[in-house]
Parts: sequence; structure tokens; C-alpha cells
Amino acid sequence: MWESICLTLMATAGNNIGKVLQKKGTVILPRLSFKLKVIRAYVLNKLWIIGFLMDICGAVLMLRALSQAPVSVIQPVSGCGLAILCVFSHFYLKEVMNALDWVGIALAGAGTIGVGIGGDKQNGSTVSLFHLPLLGISVALLFALLNTWLRIYKSRRQEQELMHSEVIEEIIYGLESGILFGMASVISKMGFMFSEEGFSKIMVPICISISICCSASGFVYQTQGLKHGRAIVVSTCAAVASIITGVLAGMFALGEHMPSSPVARVALSLGWIFITLGVILLVSSARLMALLPRPLRRHLRRSNLENHTLRRSGSLRIKDPSPSAVIHASTLHHLITSPSKEKA
Repeated sequence: MWESICLTLMATAGNNIGKVLQKKGTVILPRLSFKLKVIRAYVLNKLWIIGFLMDICGAVLMLRALSQAPVSVIQPVSGCGLAILCVFSHFYLKEVMNALDWVGIALAGAGTIGVGIGGDKQNGSTVSLFHLPLLGISVALLFALLNTWLRIYKSRRQEQELMHSEVIEEIIYGLESGILFGMASVISKMGFMFSEEGFSKIMVPICISISICCSASGFVYQTQGLKHGRAIVVSTCAAVASIITGVLAGMFALGEHMPSSPVARVALSLGWIFITLGVILLVSSARLMALLPRPLRRHLRRSNLENHTLRRSGSLRIKDPSPSAVIHASTLHHLITSPSKEKA
């Protein structure tokens, strides 16, 4: 179990950091096209190619982890990718992190340990062929309900000639993308379980192909939400929905049961809760900091500024980072999920 959790952490680190490196690499690159000159420029860009390879390796490691462990363990742990990305931005991109960012990282780390302890005692699972159609119908009905709700609010906004989307629209886009991301992991895991239970080996590539389609669709929904709404709402709803979908679908359709040991059961439950709270804090830390009492907020900002100044002065003796390399921690999740805005 711990091997699978480590693989998941490596996979989600590769995915998240790889996307940031690709995004940074495209700053000096033309818009991606199938022209030989453009493709050559991308291939020769070290930063972009390193990010691309990290992203691909992360996807392969994630499939490996899903083949070894329950999706109710893998999917929550994959939510720690944002915590890893924040640590990467702090030490490599020289970015300042506030106190809530560190609390979120600590919660995600503690949650990962809890999931590892509880998941290690989790009972074996088998695909429930009876529950699979019910799962598909439930997801379809949920999407129909969410899309109907979305159309109602869109039509209301158009009637009132409002330019900005309402918070309900942002939540719906986030929920839809998160559900699709969670289902992508569930479907991939399903393919491996079918293979283990004696079904044709062709089920693995079929399920992985469907999983890729789910992930691509989730990216489209998330991009729509980020384009018309606030990243903090869309990203938070997507991350939480992805975790909850992976856990519930894994237990309902894949027969993944809670551990029989009370201690392991509590550890697993607390792990899920801590990771979810950690992700929420990391995505919304900047907004939450603004809600703190002014004296406390001023003290925390002063401490962050002093730490940043000391760390910058030490790093300047070695190498002064490029201004374009600095990415604010509160915008990292928006950066890796937003559509490209490269120069034409």
C-alpha cells in the first residue's frame, strides 16, 4: 500500500510540476501548431520538454498505482499534488507562502499518512457488475441535473444582462469537472480489476481510453469555469468533487470496503477529511487570509515578508531568479488548469 501511495505522490507531483514547467516554457514559444518549425521550437525548449516528460511519466505512474491499490486510496492522495506544487514553488520558484498554505500542506501530509495506515488494512475488492449500470445512470442523472441548473442560471443572467457569472455557475462547473476527474480514476481501476478477474486483457486499454476521454471532458468543463468564473471557486469544487467521487464510486461499484479494524477505519476517514481540508486551504488561502483579524493578518504578512527577504538575499548570492519565474502560490492551481495564452 505504501508503495502505491508513494507512486501516487510521484505521479501527481509529475503532473502538476510538469504542467507549470510547460506553461513557463511556452512564454517564449509561438502558439502550438503542426508546423515543423513550431514543433522543433517546442522540442528544443528544455523547460517545456522536461515538463512534458514529467507529465507523461506522472500519468504512467498513476496507472501503475491504480493497478496496485484501491481507488478510494489513490484518488484522495492524488489531491496532495497541489501541496507538492506549493512546496516546489516555494523552494524552486522562490515564492512566498502564507501561514494557511503551510497549514494546508501539513493537513495534506497528515491525511496521506492516515490514508496509508487505514488503506493498508482495507479489505479486498471485486467489481460489482450489478452496481456498474447504477453508477453510470447516477452519474448521467447528476450531470443532467447540474446542466439543467446551469442553463437556468445562465438564462436568468442573460435576461438581467449581467456580464459576470454567478457563484452557482462556478460551483456547477467545478463539480462537473471534479466528477469527471474522479470517474477517470475509477474507470482506469475498473480495467485492471476486470483483467485480474479473468476478463479479456483488452478491457485494460478500453477502460484507459474511456478514462482519457473523461479526463479530457473534465478539463473542458474546468476550462469553461475558469474562463467565465473565479478560479478559487471552480478549483476548490473540482478538487473536492474529485476526491469524493473517487471514494464513493470506488466503494459503490468496485466493492472497496472500509477496514474492519476500528483504528484503521478512523485513520482512513480522518485521512480523507484532512486531505480535503488541506486542498481547500491551499486553493483558498489568499481569500481566507483576508478574513482574519487585521492585527493577526498584519503580523503574518510581516513574518512572511521577513522570511522572504532573508531567503531572497541568500539566493541572490548564488543566482537571481528571473522575474518571470515567480508565480504566486495562490494562483498556481489556476495556472496549471487554465487554457494556454501563449503568444501567437
